[in-house]
Amino acid sequence: MTVRIGAHVDQADPLAEAASRDADLVQFFLGDPQSWKKPSVAYPGGAGALREHADAAGVHLYVHAPYVINVASTNNRIRIPSRKLLQQTLSLAAEIGAQGVVVHGGHVTADDDPAAGLDNWRKCVEGLDLAVPMFIENTAGGTHAMARQLSRLEQLWDALSSATGFEEVGFCLDTCHAHAAGEQLAGLVDRVVAITGRIDLVHANDSRDAFGSGADRHTTLGRGQVDPEGLAEVVRSAGAPVVVETPGEGHLADLAWLRRVLAG
Repeated sequence: MTVRIGAHVDQADPLAEAASRDADLVQFFLGDPQSWKKPSVAYPGGAGALREHADAAGVHLYVHAPYVINVASTNNRIRIPSRKLLQQTLSLAAEIGAQGVVVHGGHVTADDDPAAGLDNWRKCVEGLDLAVPMFIENTAGGTHAMARQLSRLEQLWDALSSATGFEEVGFCLDTCHAHAAGEQLAGLVDRVVAITGRIDLVHANDSRDAFGSGADRHTTLGRGQVDPEGLAEVVRSAGAPVVVETPGEGHLADLAWLRRVLAG
């Protein structure tokens, strides 16, 4: 099986970014990742042109949802706008023909019962029009996160399994986040699949910080503290498309490393 690989790139012209990296997939934002503004397509000609040109180029598109989204929150002023923005992102991703939308698992506060966050996720999924698949991503830190530790991820998947639309919910495995969360990469794919049944996308990232640090700071592959053998094992065994979310100046080297791993 041929695994597609690529990088997170600037949204202005993701196809040019793909060509410059000889990549057959790219991931990008639809707007400012730290903003609540409605998503938009920066590509010249808009959504239709991007979809047409990506198809012609054979490049798969993935969208990363804004970081501000937290549908697990018990705060109405966060949860309700999060659901709205997530739906807008999913709908626009469908217009450009994206393979899926990646969204972080979110969190509750120390004063909340985590079960409330899990139920908020269920309600969110049931209220969404999942015109494209949605991939929940594991996160690096937060004691009360919904997708940091595998034990909580299992609770989340149990909660979502009864939701209408659950068949369109997938999983994105980030190696830096797993490292930061204190999850050993060796054997991680099997442990995740035992919970989710699937891995739809891999974010292959090194970490500037120590194992279990909870810090989400990516770096170029081989220059951080992630176990390279464990990272290689994840990339090989997941059988899913791979995105690097590392500094742009290292993308060519990162993608070359991935190609060697997948060819080995």
